[in-house]
Amino acid sequence: MSLARMWAVMRKEFIQMSRDRRTLSMVLIMPALLLVMFGFALNTTVDHLTTVVYDQSDTAASRAFADAFANSGYFSIVGQVASLQAARSAIDSGQAQAALIIAPNFGDQLLRGRTATAQLLVDGSDPNVAQTALFAGGLVAEDQSSQDIAALAARMGQSTLTGGGVDLRPVVLYNPQELNVAFMVPGLIGMILQMQAILLTASAIVRERERGTMEQLVVTPVTSTELMLGKVVPYVVVALVAVAASLAVGHWVFAVPIAGSVPLLFLLSLPFLLGSLGIGLLISAIARSQQEATQLAQFTNLPAMLLSGFLFERSSMPQLFQWIGDLIPMTYFLQILRGIILKGVTLVVLWTQTLTLSLFAVAVLAVAITQFRKRLD
Repeated sequence: MSLARMWAVMRKEFIQMSRDRRTLSMVLIMPALLLVMFGFALNTTVDHLTTVVYDQSDTAASRAFADAFANSGYFSIVGQVASLQAARSAIDSGQAQAALIIAPNFGDQLLRGRTATAQLLVDGSDPNVAQTALFAGGLVAEDQSSQDIAALAARMGQSTLTGGGVDLRPVVLYNPQELNVAFMVPGLIGMILQMQAILLTASAIVRERERGTMEQLVVTPVTSTELMLGKVVPYVVVALVAVAASLAVGHWVFAVPIAGSVPLLFLLSLPFLLGSLGIGLLISAIARSQQEATQLAQFTNLPAMLLSGFLFERSSMPQLFQWIGDLIPMTYFLQILRGIILKGVTLVVLWTQTLTLSLFAVAVLAVAITQFRKRLD
């Protein structure tokens, strides 16, 4: 073995790497950037669960009970609602993960030394959220009960009292068995579809250049818009077939019931798939090689996996990374998937997510078409 010849090859490789500055920058900068981002963002502890309160008692005691939930750190009160139906709607739409329902006679019962009742509705579509809410809610109710009983005993001049306090009755919605597979399968469907859509189209234009078939397209009257849309539509059909196959596997293999409308799920999948395919086309329009296109596709998929709520609860992330998650289409598609499959909600509840995905799809396809130039590099 000749060290001189090996050194010559190594020197050639370093020179080539230094000339391909875009790829070298991604290799050197992306790992550090992703580590900083996800090191701050990811948190396996579930806290600050968004919660609405339906206080039918509207007394000092009921307000103190709601404040105890907010002060625990596990619950974040995001609003008051005026009915039980409004509380359920807040959970259906994803605006709240829990709802505290306080009975009308809550304050009177505590003043009389009787047991006051309250109900905690919990979104069971995420078992981690449900388990945390049940555990934390029980602790808060027990602690508040002890304080209320002690305060009443002091007013009556007694050392202790039997009975009284708060009886918190939890109700787990949508996934009462708290099965983790019911939460993961819809998320996996969304992630697999996005990864497949982006990777399929990320190398589309690059592949045309590398194979030399771009020359044939250059001499045709096909416009950039026609070429881009012509590449997208076949992949949309393939992606919709993949949606059907994924739903079938989730239902028949993993026994995940589909509570909502399957046709509606197909319909609302369209803007997400178009947006994902548009991202792939945008990558293929700016990438110089299939290797670079694949790296950019991976860089796109990783934040979607970690910041969208697929694996980690978004309410536990710092506010900055929640805002970043709001810019990721997967965040809204997961709400659609879990909303239809687990909760059985309709377009009336999901129209904001659908509109957001539709606007994103139009924007990213427009940018992809603008970036593409029907010419050889």
